[in-house]
Parts: sequence; C-alpha cells; structure tokens
Amino acid sequence: MDPEKSSKIKPRIIIHGGAGNITRKNLPSKAYAKYRHALLGILDEAYTKLRLPGATALDVAAHAVSLLENNGLFNSGHGAVFTTEETHELEASIMVSKGYRKRGVGIMNVTRAKNPIMVAREMLIKGEEDDGGGAQGHVQLQGPVVDRLAEEWGLEIVKPSYFWTRKRWDEHRRGMGREDDNGTYQRHRWRADHGHDKSDQVSRSDGGIENDLTIDDLGWDGEEYLPQGTVGAVVLDSSGTVCCATSTGGLTNKLPGRIGDTPSLGAGFFAEEWTSIHTMPAPCLNPSLSLPVRLPTSLSTLLADCLPSVSGFLPLRSPNSASGKPLRTIHKTRAVAMSGTGNGDSFLRLSAVRTAAAMARFKSGGSSDSSGGGDSSNMSASDFEHFPLQYAVTSVAGPNGMLQQSAEDRWHKTGEGEGGIIGIEFADGKGAVVYDYNCGGMFHAWIDDGGKARFQVFRDRVDV
Repeated sequence: MDPEKSSKIKPRIIIHGGAGNITRKNLPSKAYAKYRHALLGILDEAYTKLRLPGATALDVAAHAVSLLENNGLFNSGHGAVFTTEETHELEASIMVSKGYRKRGVGIMNVTRAKNPIMVAREMLIKGEEDDGGGAQGHVQLQGPVVDRLAEEWGLEIVKPSYFWTRKRWDEHRRGMGREDDNGTYQRHRWRADHGHDKSDQVSRSDGGIENDLTIDDLGWDGEEYLPQGTVGAVVLDSSGTVCCATSTGGLTNKLPGRIGDTPSLGAGFFAEEWTSIHTMPAPCLNPSLSLPVRLPTSLSTLLADCLPSVSGFLPLRSPNSASGKPLRTIHKTRAVAMSGTGNGDSFLRLSAVRTAAAMARFKSGGSSDSSGGGDSSNMSASDFEHFPLQYAVTSVAGPNGMLQQSAEDRWHKTGEGEGGIIGIEFADGKGAVVYDYNCGGMFHAWIDDGGKARFQVFRDRVDV
C-alpha cells in the first residue's frame, strides 16, 4: 500500500538553496542546469524518505539540509563562504511545530562539525533529557562548545580545510581586493589545518589538499553576484507536524564572530502550531418545528416557583444566535513553518520570519491580489477564515515588501534587504507550499499539489 494514501494528511516539502542578485547574465545555462540537477536530486531523495511509514518532518528536513551542506554549490558546510580572516564560521537551526520541549534551536560559529544541521537536530532531541544531553536547556549555543558536543554525540568532525572550495576562495579574494593563484590557495588551505610552518610547504599526504567538489567551470561573474546562499528545507509529515531546517556559511567576507539570522529564532526561521476557536450556527435537529416547545407541567411549575420570569415555554432556537439557530463551537488547528535566505542583517532587524508567522496567526482576512508564489497563490480570501501564510510571506519577502523597504536608499546598492522565504502552512487537514522573494532569483524546489517535482530560480520560469 502506498504510505502516502494510507494517511489522511498528505506530506509536503520545499527546499531552497539561496537568494540574491541572480540574473540570467551571471547564471549561465550550464550553471542553471547544475543547480537544477542538484536541487531536484536532493528533493527526490528527501521526498522518498518522507513517504516512508513513520517518517518525521524533523528527520526529513535535517536530512535534506545535510545533503545541501555536502554540496559545494551552496553556501553551507562544504562550500561555505569565508570570513575576512580566511576562516569558516557555520550556522544552523531547526524548529518543529510540536513534540519537543525546546521546539527550536540555533547554533553558530561552528568550525569542526561536518553537518551543522545534524548538531542542531541532536540538540533539539537531547533537550528531552533532564540535562539536555549536555546542552542543558539552552536553545542557542556558539563556538567550541558546539563542536565539542557534536563529537560527544558521535557526529562527524572534520578538519577546517574540508569546508574550503576554490570557488569560494576566489570570491573571498576578489571581495578583499586581492589577486590570487593556485599556489596561494593550496598554501592557505594547508595552513587552515596546521597553522603557519617554517617550511611553508604543502603536504599532499595528509588529505588536506584534495579535489574540490566545486563549480569552478560554471562561469559566474563574481563582481555582480556574491552568495547569500543559505540553504533550507520545510517539511510537513503525515502527523501534521511541520519543521523548518536552515544552514549557512553567512555573508561573504563577514567579520569573525558575526551572527546572522539563520541561528536566531524568529529572524531566519520559525515554526509554530496553534488552535483557534470558532462559533457558527449549528444545523437544526428538526427544522420543521417552528413553535416553542412546552415544558412538562412539573418542570414548568418548579421553574416558575424559583424563577417567576420563566414561562412554561422553552424556545427551540438559541437566543444568542442572530440567525435564530443554535451555536456550535469548532476548534481548528493550524501550523506554519518557514525558512529564510538572503541578507541576514535585514532579516534580523525585522524578525522577518516570526513577523510573517504572526501575521498569519493574528491578522484576519486576506486579499486575492497576492503576487507571491507557492501552491496557494491563487487562493482568495473566501478560501480562508484566516490570513493565508502566502500573503504574509509576500508582505515580508515579496517585491516591495518589508525586507525591501527596510533597505531604504541602499536597495540594490549593498545587497541589503534582498532575500526570500519558503514555507508550509497546515490548515484544515492539508498543507500548502508557499514562497516569495524580492531579488533577482531564488534557488528552490518543491513537490506540487499533484505530487510532481518543480524547480525555480526566476519568477517567470518553473521547471520539472
């Protein structure tokens, strides 16, 4: 039996690989094809895992992001961008709508864990233990303690050189106004593991220098584009739990110690579930009865003795309902999860993703003129008794949204305000994929309502 058909809730997934000043000029067809192949391949593997019996949103989202971290095309894990000091300081986060005490965690300044997203996942899970598995009750940790916990938890630890790729090195050197050659790259990479040595020789026997899984031949124009390539995944599982997982190397040539939106709760990621209470007229049990119902004589007499104003007749319809029909109370559960990518400082200033979640939760109604993407972009307000998540995402991350406006006159000059958000909304027993972005493009892929894989970078083109 198809596991997906055996569940009342249809699992959903969407992933992203970064957003920014991506144009057809600086993303040639060869590079486009490689990104498409990578994202669709990762999406297929993750979706296959999601459809297995007992699959959880937490496990699938973390797995999808770990695959993105392992791919040198993206700015996370292997292929992360450099700081000004030629180091890597990685960040990751994960959050679920329900089921765990901590619900969401963020880690930062990671330098040795191969897959930061797996450290975040483990930190969330171990939060169920009395001592938090060594992380206590903390939901944010940074630096050497994160690498130490990763090793204690049995996760893979690598040398600093693992994160190096020639492509990111060239972007770093250009950004710093420095020329480079292959010998310089090899010497500096070796030093990342061994420090400065009097002989200043490159050792080729210790695994420090190896073939990069990079995109050296793809023809990027680094003067026009520097990565804001945070990766992420948002997943809905068959239990109705949504999870967002996000990972990044940060901004190209950031200062050491800089903390972005990716590990900051509410800025670059958020997930939550809530129940709302609605009252509505209940169907009449016997609509043919339009007259009052007479109470039995004994009960009528008793009520009259105690409450003289009460007559011997009881109205059939509730007087509290303007329509004359009895009211019934309905409890509706709703959940959202989102992951952001782009200029992290702008996301931080706005608490961007939590702002979108709050709009969806507390703002009522909606409008049908949303220009955003996602499977719910064609929904009208009549489809919802609440403010659709798609409209909230567009209001924050879409064209002329809050992120863009926050850049003011710096828009399109510094990269400030640029970015996008992906997400999933769960309501009325089904999930809807949403996304929007305000910049040239956003690498993202998702499974649509019909179960087909979709890939998109530019707003006017969707591929399978």
